[in-house]
Amino acid sequence: MPSYYIHTFGCQSNKSDSERIAGDYQARGYTEADNWRNCDELVVNTCAIRQRAEDRARGFLHNVVVYFSELGQQRPKIILTGCMTHHGEQKLYEMLPVVDEILPINEVGFNSAAVRKDKKHAWVPISTGCNSFCTYCIVPYSRGREQSRSKESILTEVQSLVDQGFEEVTLLGMNVNSWGLEKVGIGFRKLMMENKNYKREDLPDNQSQYLTPTDTPPFVQLLRDISAFPEIKKIRFMTSNPWDFHDELIAEVATNKKIDRYVHLPVQSGSNGVLYRMNRGYTKERYIEVVEKLRAADPEIVIGTDIIVGFAGETEAEFEETVDLAKKMDWKVGFVAIYSPRPGTASWRIYPDDIPHQEKKRRWEVLDQIINKDNLSNRPIVI
Repeated sequence: MPSYYIHTFGCQSNKSDSERIAGDYQARGYTEADNWRNCDELVVNTCAIRQRAEDRARGFLHNVVVYFSELGQQRPKIILTGCMTHHGEQKLYEMLPVVDEILPINEVGFNSAAVRKDKKHAWVPISTGCNSFCTYCIVPYSRGREQSRSKESILTEVQSLVDQGFEEVTLLGMNVNSWGLEKVGIGFRKLMMENKNYKREDLPDNQSQYLTPTDTPPFVQLLRDISAFPEIKKIRFMTSNPWDFHDELIAEVATNKKIDRYVHLPVQSGSNGVLYRMNRGYTKERYIEVVEKLRAADPEIVIGTDIIVGFAGETEAEFEETVDLAKKMDWKVGFVAIYSPRPGTASWRIYPDDIPHQEKKRRWEVLDQIINKDNLSNRPIVI
C-alpha cells in the first residue's frame, strides 16, 4: 500500500488543511508513514507570511534531498502546497527544482473527511481566502478572495464531530467575524493588474469590504447554532479583526460561556499612521474601544494580539506609540513579528523597506519584553 507524509509549516489554517489533505490520501488507499524518511509521497505544506517561513521550507527541502543523496536512495515524490504557491507554478519550479508537483492551496477542499490526531478538539474552517488586502499580507494572493462555507456544511461537519465524540471546536478563517456578510465589490485585482503605480489612497479600506448587517450578524448566529449542540463544551475562533467585531458579537462572547474566554485580536501597530499604511481599516482608538467593551462585558475575557515591528516607514515616534499601547492593553500574549516585505503585496510595491534589520530586532525585543516577560506562565492555550 503506498504511503504519504505531510510536513506542515505555519498557522492553524495550514494545520487544518493538512488534516484534509490526509483525508484525501487515505480515501485513495494511502497509509500515513511515521516520518518523511519512510514515505512514497511527501507533502510540504508551506507558510509565506514572512521570509523566514519560506526559508524554513527551503531548508527542509534541502535537508530531504541531502539525506537521500547521502544514502544513495531514491527520494519520495515531493508535492508542494500552502501559501508559497502565491509565487506561481513556473517561478516555484525555478526556485525549487526538487519539487515534483504543486498543489494550489485553494484546491484543498472538503472532498474527504479530515484525518485528525486529536480526538477531543477539532479545527473547523468556516471560510477560505481573504478580502482585506492589508498591504503587507500575502494571504489574498496565496489563498484567493474570501469565500464563506455554507452554514449547512459547517453544521453537518460539527454533527459528524459530535458523533465521533469531539467536545471542542475552533472555527478558522482569515477573518472569522466576516463569515456570511454581504460583500462589496471593490475591483482590487483589476487595479493590481492594470495599474502598477497605484498609491495607498487607491486601496480599499477594510471596513468597506462588507455591508453592515441589519440583523444579527451571521457569525453570531453561527456561534449560537454550534452552541446548541449539547455535546460541544468549548468553542474557540480565530482570527478576528476590529473593523467588524460588532457589539452583538461582544455580547455573545460575554454571555455564551461555551465560547472560550480568550480572544485573539491582532492590532499590528499602535500608530494610526502605520495602521493607515498597512491598510488595516481601523484606528488605534477603535481597537481600544473593542477591547474595553469586551472587558466591560466580561472581566474574565483575556486578549491576545499580533504586532508587526519595523513596518515600512515606521518612525521611532510611531514605534513608541505601539510601546505605549502595549503598556496600557495588558495583553496576555503578544505574537511580535519583524516585518519582511512579501513580493507581490502592496507594501512591497509602494513602500521602501527602510528600517535596518538590527533596529527591527531591537524593537521586537522591546515589545516582547513588555508583553510576554511576565505572561509566559499565564499564556492562554492556543490550540
